[in-house]
Formats: sequence, C-alpha cells, structure tokens
Amino acid sequence: MGDQKKRTDYISWDEYFMGIAELAGMRSKDPNTQVGCCIVSQDNKILSMGYNGLPLGCSDDEFPWGKEYKDDDPYRAKYLYVTHSELNAILNYRGGSLENSKLYVSLFPCNECAKAIIQSGIKTIIYKEDKYPDSPSVRASKRMLDAAGVAYYPYKKTGKRIEIQV
Repeated sequence: MGDQKKRTDYISWDEYFMGIAELAGMRSKDPNTQVGCCIVSQDNKILSMGYNGLPLGCSDDEFPWGKEYKDDDPYRAKYLYVTHSELNAILNYRGGSLENSKLYVSLFPCNECAKAIIQSGIKTIIYKEDKYPDSPSVRASKRMLDAAGVAYYPYKKTGKRIEIQV
C-alpha cells in the first residue's frame, strides 16, 4: 500500500449523467433545439439514452426541421415528426422495467413525454433547463407528474467544465 490517496476532483453522479444526456443531445439533427436524455437505475447504472430526432426509417433529409410553418402549415414543420429524447430513451430500453429509475434530461419534459415517464415507472426527473414553464404543455406535465408522485428538480449547475476530445 502506497501513500497516494484517491483523487478528489472527480465528477459527481449528477454531473456524469447530465453530461451524458448533453452528449446524447449532440446527436440530434435539429438545427434549433438539441435535447438529450439518460435513464439511470437506483444504483447508478445507465439503462438507456435518447435524443430528439425522427423515428427509425424516416430520413433526416426528407422530413422538415424548421418551425416557421407550425401555425399555417404544420405538415411542413418538425413538430409532427420529431420524437423527443425522453420518449426515445424509454423506447430504446431493451431491459425489464424502468420502475423507480431516474431520468436526466436537458430540457423539462412536455406533457406527452410526462405521460410516458409516468407510465414507465420512472420516479425522478433531473432537468437542466425549463425554458417554457408557462406553456400549456409544461404546466400539464407538472400537474400530471405531481399527481403521479414523480419527483422533479433542476440540475444544480456546478460550473465545472467537462471536455472530451474525440
């Protein structure tokens, strides 16, 4: 046994999993909003990941990525086609149950993702940003999460820079 002690500047679990969610979001082809998600077991094992993108088999080059037509011609806007990161992570999971797991996500979940989160048994959401707190979607999401007993809280930013060179 040497005198050397373990390092003390390692990243926390929250920094690690939010970092992975952010990295997953970097896979998104969306030119405006890249959202990533990481689902973790109670014992801090990664169960699944996802990012916002088109369903399998739908070409990234043939479907719209813009949002400028959302009101006058929604068929030409991204919203009818893109699967959110949380739903992708839930659908990507190939194990048993997601019961009592935690979900790390870079943007607070919409009402549709909240339904999937609740139904899958996820019990905790850690989110980096809540950009649309007053939108009907997020307000409905929080109402359902509260009613279902799903805890959610903002990620506590540490200011630590995590850099990866590939």
